[in-house]
Amino acid sequence: MVLTNIISVILRIAELAFAAIVAGINGDYLHKVRHASSWDQGRFIYTEVVAGVAIFLSLIWLLPFASSFIHWPIDFLISVAWFVAFGLLVHLLNGTCGYVFDWNNISIYRGDQCSKWKAVIAFSFLSAICWLVSGIVGIIWVRDRQSRTYRRRTWGHRSRV
Repeated sequence: MVLTNIISVILRIAELAFAAIVAGINGDYLHKVRHASSWDQGRFIYTEVVAGVAIFLSLIWLLPFASSFIHWPIDFLISVAWFVAFGLLVHLLNGTCGYVFDWNNISIYRGDQCSKWKAVIAFSFLSAICWLVSGIVGIIWVRDRQSRTYRRRTWGHRSRV
């Protein structure tokens, strides 16, 4: 049980950090283009909302009383939302900034927008993986916990005493 709690805390901290990075870079971009049409910025707004929800849930589940893995379905749902955000952002770039998984020129502080978008893509992918692993660990924990519970005999079987 101690190992699962340690894994849970590590995953939640990683999820929080990745979502905060995505929210910060993406929020900076949305602030710069705040006078543009909202329809044109829909994928960035969606990514910002997913990052906000991920930050909120990872903060809530980092609290000591919420350290169980019973919320694994929500982990999978947030993972799917992150993968959708990843796909939307990759589709937007469409190779204009180079290969998607070529993360050599990622820089948050450099002035070019391509490196910032690649950073958002990279951290949204990493966040999706963390949420997916958290959901898988949750399923394993719940199945292990269910197999250890005591089960009463059914009425159809007689004792062999």
